[in-house]
Amino acid sequence: MSRSSPHSTSNRSVEQPRRAASSPGGELHPVKLRFQSDPANLAPAREAVEALALAGGFDATGAGEIGLVVNEALANVMRHAYHGATDKPIELTADWQEDALVVRIRDWGSGEHPLSHVEKKHDPLKPGGLGLICLKKLMHEIDFAPQPDGMLLTMKRKRK
Repeated sequence: MSRSSPHSTSNRSVEQPRRAASSPGGELHPVKLRFQSDPANLAPAREAVEALALAGGFDATGAGEIGLVVNEALANVMRHAYHGATDKPIELTADWQEDALVVRIRDWGSGEHPLSHVEKKHDPLKPGGLGLICLKKLMHEIDFAPQPDGMLLTMKRKRK
């Protein structure tokens, strides 16, 4: 099995995948994106996951919350794992597992666990830290799995 290099991303922005509409058999098309750490790629990636959430049964509020979390997680990768570099690879997948939407974000950045720098209690007057609070509050499960060359974030939200 051949593996492509994570660094083989193009300079293009995220292309909007097929809208996550059901196929004739009722199956939802997963989102599989590979793009660079340019902030211009945040909205298309977020919108692709929101479309999958809507097609899978989340209402507009739920899909918007999932989109917010995806946006925050990607922004944190760009800001912290890649220290603002706009040419680093990110892979995002979103798919349904049973009755939950599972989103995975893989980076090849610093590999530092994001929760190691967060204060026990967030000071609302200090900037930063709200993205992780959103992840914890709006998703049912989050898992940061350090990789030998970066980080894999897995987030899961069940349909209610």
